[in-house]
Amino acid sequence: MALFVQALVIIFAAFALSRAVLRLKGGELTFNQFFFWAALWIVAIIVAVSPDLLVRASTTLGIGRGVDLALYASIIILFYLNFKLLVRLDNIEQQITTLARNIALRKK
Repeated sequence: MALFVQALVIIFAAFALSRAVLRLKGGELTFNQFFFWAALWIVAIIVAVSPDLLVRASTTLGIGRGVDLALYASIIILFYLNFKLLVRLDNIEQQITTLARNIALRKK
């Protein structure tokens, strides 16, 4: 990885990690959410500092290149986050429906 790209990834990941810490302190993130994001950004920093680790991991898993492993992991993470958002959206829709029913019953 070019030195400029490594530095850029490290700076961005450190910034994102600091934002996660601030959101945890502000009560906007639960500890589990913080742990997920902290682990993600720490792994990004480690891979930026030592890209050989990604290549070794991909070889161990039988994947051709380190970039392929990063792409596969990114897709899996995106699907996981999408699933969590859909579950949260369903819960919010149920709460809104319950609230609307309660309000409608009170008005009668």
